Amino acid sequence: MVDDKNGTEMLTDAEAELYDRQIRLWGLESQKRLRLANVLIIGMNGFGAEVAKNIILAGVKSVTFLDHRNITPEDSCSQFLVDRNDLGKNRAKASVARAQNLNSMVDVKADESEVDSKPEAYFQNFHVVCASECTITQLKKINNICRKFNIKFFAGDVWGTFGYTFADLNTHEYVMDVTQTKKSDDSSDNKQRMESFVITVKNKQVFVPFEKILHAKKLPKDSEVYHLFQVMLNYREKHGKDPLPSDRDNNLLLEEAKPIIEEYNLGDSINHLLEGDLYAQVSPVCAIVGGVMGQEIIKAVSQKEPPHNNLFLFNPQTFCGKILRLGRLS
Repeated sequence: MVDDKNGTEMLTDAEAELYDRQIRLWGLESQKRLRLANVLIIGMNGFGAEVAKNIILAGVKSVTFLDHRNITPEDSCSQFLVDRNDLGKNRAKASVARAQNLNSMVDVKADESEVDSKPEAYFQNFHVVCASECTITQLKKINNICRKFNIKFFAGDVWGTFGYTFADLNTHEYVMDVTQTKKSDDSSDNKQRMESFVITVKNKQVFVPFEKILHAKKLPKDSEVYHLFQVMLNYREKHGKDPLPSDRDNNLLLEEAKPIIEEYNLGDSINHLLEGDLYAQVSPVCAIVGGVMGQEIIKAVSQKEPPHNNLFLFNPQTFCGKILRLGRLS
């Protein structure tokens, strides 16, 4: 991981003024950690744009967009950092101007290369890597590199009205505020009173790599949406792309689901999920899932409050999120 200052230096007056509200929310030390963080976002689709917005506004040091793809008509429906006139241009490069306008104190850069062309040394320039639109093979590889250099790894995607986020923070230490109560010393009226106060507690969590959560056998009740997560990633791994709106009438998605349905003896329990909208990206869902991802990156970098450990799934039927902790180490 990149070497940087320890964050003990003071914020400038301009930074203190700009970030005043969030310093009140998560504290000065957390903001100092954020302002030193270099973040890599792989895949500048609608989901990636939402992640970028949240962490740029939070005040990280730099954000790099890595994407070799060009803007498509589907992008114009969910990727708010590009203009409709940018159709056919590189997504990373076209996203820089609007992203930079969100916060002039954050250095926003574009890299038009393919992620597979990047050597291990490239990732050492970052404290956080957030990957989307990657295959299972790519996610495993990037995650292993991040583990090797103690870089915080996140992955996430949105397919239609379904989405997920994943975090591997290796061994992560953080602090959290806990409210406690005690008997009040004020007994002037001879009545027992309680007063509350907040203490800061240090904690630690251990995470597992992405490959450990792909074939979970023990799932909590009402976790059928996990199998949709498997289906969508397996589809991308096999076909090298995600299903498009023009693919609605073919059976490729259902064919990809059959082995999972048989392996887990699911019967028709996930049919309602497979029949939903899983094509392109729906802007409000990008905002929700991208917001969750941005929040988790901020928590991980600032080391404030417990992070999601490790898989967050957004159910396209109930429009509710569920956190699963899978692949626990024995």
